[in-house]
Amino acid sequence: MAKLSGSTSRPSYLELPLGRFLEAVSIAEPAPAAGSVAAAAVALAAGLCVMAARLSTTQLDDAPDLATAAERLRDRAASLCEADAAAYGLVIEAMRLPREPDPEDRSGRIAAALSVATDVPLEVVQIGVKVAALAERIAAGGNPNLLGDAVTAALLADSGARAAAALVVLNLGDFSEDDRTAQVAVLLAEAAESARSAWQRIEP
Repeated sequence: MAKLSGSTSRPSYLELPLGRFLEAVSIAEPAPAAGSVAAAAVALAAGLCVMAARLSTTQLDDAPDLATAAERLRDRAASLCEADAAAYGLVIEAMRLPREPDPEDRSGRIAAALSVATDVPLEVVQIGVKVAALAERIAAGGNPNLLGDAVTAALLADSGARAAAALVVLNLGDFSEDDRTAQVAVLLAEAAESARSAWQRIEP
């Protein structure tokens, strides 16, 4: 497993056993937190898609292509677990700047750091939309024995995207002219439709 942080003093989040990652999320420190968890959720959803596609070669002619696409999305989403923590670390640094003698400069730096930090959860949303669509495709035509896995992937990708979208909105705050808020609204509608369609495959 490749290191994502470039640090020699600590392992990346992807190198941690699941139990230790859960502990890291639980401790009273700023990161890893919501963004990393949302990215991990989307990565897990993509992982389910990889597995389900690989076991659907009889049902889907393009199953290998779907598996490859899902694998790329999984790896990118996983890398964003670390990227989100790093980006938010810059926000924390800005917040720790002294209020005096230039409170406006401090506020400006915080706003700039939050704007930069928004790019990571926005990408999580974008990936989540793609993963949800892949999952719905597999749920519709893949191995029927893996329907539960495909539906779970669609629902989890939708939830991860929605969680990341909340962070986009919160980070942007009063930046009413920033079009990223409108972007996530459109993306969430797509993810929700994929999740809804997948759910209907098992709905009583």
